[in-house]
Amino acid sequence: MKKILFVCHGNICRSPMAEFVLKDMVNRAGLSDSFLIASAATSTEEIGNPVYPPAKRMLEQHGINADGKTARQIRKSDYAQYDLIIGMDEANMRNMRRAFDGDPEHKLHLMMDYSSRPGTSVADPWYTGDFHATWRDVNEGCRGLLKALGYLE
Repeated sequence: MKKILFVCHGNICRSPMAEFVLKDMVNRAGLSDSFLIASAATSTEEIGNPVYPPAKRMLEQHGINADGKTARQIRKSDYAQYDLIIGMDEANMRNMRRAFDGDPEHKLHLMMDYSSRPGTSVADPWYTGDFHATWRDVNEGCRGLLKALGYLE
């Protein structure tokens, strides 16, 4: 089983979008039993809050339900629990390296490194309001991730 944790600052926009997009992709491919997929925050600001309404609406427009998801903060134990821990931007990566005392097993990756635009950030709709750009980035990153893992050609 491949265990993947997506991480952003608050766990109410980008990382839950990535979580539910990837869950939808693996479900459609009949691979749900092969994956454990979750998301978390680097900060405590939104802990317990649901997916941000515009992010939830964007998912729903694509037939994806995120009901019941609430924000949680990363835990030191996440490093041992997950095979891949994927940040949405460099600030997330720095915060994860700090929280996990580095990355000795090379589990931390930037989401867009699985896309045609490696080294870039997933568009942050919290500041731009552009949930379409975030959807595009998350979709491309998730498809690239599945391809890198050998599940897509």
